[in-house]
Amino acid sequence: MKTGYKVYDCMTTKPISVPSDVSLEECAKMMAKNHVGALVIKDNHQSKGLITEQDIVRKVIAKGINPLTKKVSDFMETEIMTISPNDDIYDALIKMRDSNIRHLPAVENGKMVGLLTLKDILKIEPQLFELLVEKFELREETRKPIDRIISREAICQGCGAYSEDITKVKGALLCEKCASEQS
Repeated sequence: MKTGYKVYDCMTTKPISVPSDVSLEECAKMMAKNHVGALVIKDNHQSKGLITEQDIVRKVIAKGINPLTKKVSDFMETEIMTISPNDDIYDALIKMRDSNIRHLPAVENGKMVGLLTLKDILKIEPQLFELLVEKFELREETRKPIDRIISREAICQGCGAYSEDITKVKGALLCEKCASEQS
């Protein structure tokens, strides 16, 4: 399903960046000051990687590592999935969902030209939220009413088309056509 919105319509063209030799403490302060969940790591005007709030919590704090003494270069993510600024945001969301990431650099001709976040996409196309639901991990899931469908309309998880009559089949929300193919 294409939305008609391109990555370049929604991405941040000047994401907050820091050099790779700054401390994790400085990164956390930059994130807090700018209300962002990720920083682009740049050296000599070239993108080298990303560091996210989750990276700092999971790779550093949770392991008892002192963030005051460590550099971002030791914990930044350098193997980064990217997307073209000309791709539809639907494709970006699917990539983010399937890779369990919330930040996606937009790269054109080998150069990072922007950063797309999950919030950017959902602010523009909130109905795409349904595509993410299956990846969410819920604590105490068995005691929550997650099996009920609040609305009968949603995006089919089989074909990606919008349907006004969605049915849950084997844990997936499917349109009538896809549901009948599963039977």
